[in-house]
Amino acid sequence: MHPRYGAQAGLENHTFLDAELFGQSFLGPLAPYRLQVGVLIFEFNSLRAKGDATEFVSKLDPFLGALPQGWRYAVEVRNADLLVPRYFDCLRAHNVPHVYNAWTRMPEIREQIAIPGSRTSDLIVSRALLKRGRLYEEAVKRFEPYTAVQEVNQPVREGLRELVDMAIVDGTPAFIFVNNRLEGNSPGTIVAITE
Repeated sequence: MHPRYGAQAGLENHTFLDAELFGQSFLGPLAPYRLQVGVLIFEFNSLRAKGDATEFVSKLDPFLGALPQGWRYAVEVRNADLLVPRYFDCLRAHNVPHVYNAWTRMPEIREQIAIPGSRTSDLIVSRALLKRGRLYEEAVKRFEPYTAVQEVNQPVREGLRELVDMAIVDGTPAFIFVNNRLEGNSPGTIVAITE
């Protein structure tokens, strides 16, 4: 439990995956900017999932089904044990992409791509955030002030290039986000991937 949650730490969130609340409180105010929004990502950071992801998917499925149409949604999980057929089938049923992500406790992006059925939508979304095994705080200390690429992360670069190639070959729209804490300077990483 993180101290930032204060009195709410450890308590059940009764509004978790409440599509009506999300529509009213988030999409309503965002509606005037709809044309400027590429994709809305639902990030699930280190959930305490049970076994085969049954509990998570049983909540995610009706949530995705109740979301207002006309927006592009994507789901980013940070538990490797959620990368199972039930999860991917749920996303596919709603035409929602899995976010291929580079993060401390996730398989490399290319490993995620290789999972059968991991492509769940007509949209590709990826977030390159951290080197596998590296904590966020460690990356901040190592790379600040983010003025240059300080450490090439070849596995992530290869995964991102594969996603770009898939998008080009298939004509699929793609949103690929790169964080400074991956290599030290996201513009430098992006240039290197696209050269």
